[in-house]
Amino acid sequence: MYELVTLARGGVLLTVWALAAGWPRGRLAVRLRGDGWQRICRGAWAVPGKEVDWRVRAGAVQLLRPELVCSHRTAAALHRIELLADGARGADGPEPLEFTAPGGGASGGRIHVHGTAGLTDRDCVVRRGLRVTGPARTVADLIRAAAIREEAVVVADSALSRRCVAGRRREPLVGREELAAALAVPRRPGAPRARRWLPLARPGSGSPAETVARLRMGDAGLFPEVQPALRSGAGRALHPDFYFRAAGLVVEIEGFAFHGTREAHERDVRRFNELQSCPGVRRVLRFTAREVFDRPDRMTATIREALGSLGAPPRAGPGGVGAGG
Repeated sequence: MYELVTLARGGVLLTVWALAAGWPRGRLAVRLRGDGWQRICRGAWAVPGKEVDWRVRAGAVQLLRPELVCSHRTAAALHRIELLADGARGADGPEPLEFTAPGGGASGGRIHVHGTAGLTDRDCVVRRGLRVTGPARTVADLIRAAAIREEAVVVADSALSRRCVAGRRREPLVGREELAAALAVPRRPGAPRARRWLPLARPGSGSPAETVARLRMGDAGLFPEVQPALRSGAGRALHPDFYFRAAGLVVEIEGFAFHGTREAHERDVRRFNELQSCPGVRRVLRFTAREVFDRPDRMTATIREALGSLGAPPRAGPGGVGAGG
C-alpha cells in the first residue's frame, strides 16, 4: 500500500484512488480521520492542514465527475467577472457550485448541474486548474439566466471592461461582438430577453454599483456621460463616473472598498479637489454603493435637484448613457 499523501493530487485524495492502491475500506476510513484528513465531499478528502475553499471543492467535484464543466457563477468567480450580488452584498464565493454537462446530471446540496446539448471544447478553457466555460459562454449563460435587468447588465459591463477585482487588475474579457454572437445561438432559454438587455451594457463602467446607478438614472430620465475625459486645473487626466456636461455636475459612486489608510484617504481628498478644479465642473456629488442599491430614488432625486439648481437639463452630451430601458 502507498502512503495516502503520495496518492493525493494537488492536496486532494479520492477514496477510489486509495482503494485501488490496496487500502481496505475500513482501515482507510480510520486512517483518514485519525490523521486529520478533511472530508471535502463524498469520496474526496483534503490533506491535513489544507484550506478547503470553493476552488478546492470544485476541483474535487471535477475529479469525481470529469464530465462537469464549471459554469455560471462558479465560472464568473474564476474569470473574475463581477455579479450583482458581489456589489450589493459583498459575496465572497459562489454558492452553490455550478457546473454544466451534456444532458445535465445529479444536483444537490452545494452543487447545481445545468444541462445542455450545446457545450463543445471551443466553449471551454482551463482556469486555475479547473475546466470552465470561456468568458463569452459564461457571460451569455449568466445573462440568459438573469432574473432582472440589473443582474444581466452588471455581468456584461464587468466582462466588457478593464477592472480591478479582488485586488487584481485584469483586461476586458470579451468584446461586444463576441458576446452578441454567443447570445445569438438559437433555441436557448432566455435568449430573446438577453439580446434586448445587451445594448444597455457600457464597457466604461467601473463597478456593479456604477452599472446600477447608470440604469437607475436612465429610468429617472437622467442621462449623463459615462467616464468622460476631463483635465484638472493642473492638467491631470481624470475620468469621473458620470458627468452632466451642460450643468457642470459630476457624479461619483463610491464602492465598498475600505479606505482605512492615511494614504487612501489622502488620495480620495486629492481626487475630489482635482475634480472640482476641472474647467466646466461646478459641483461634485458622491454616493455610496449602499445608497445606489438601497435608496436609488433618493440618489436620483438629489441629482435632479442639483441639476435644477445649476440651471441645466438632465440630458447628456455625446457619449451619454442612453435610456435605462
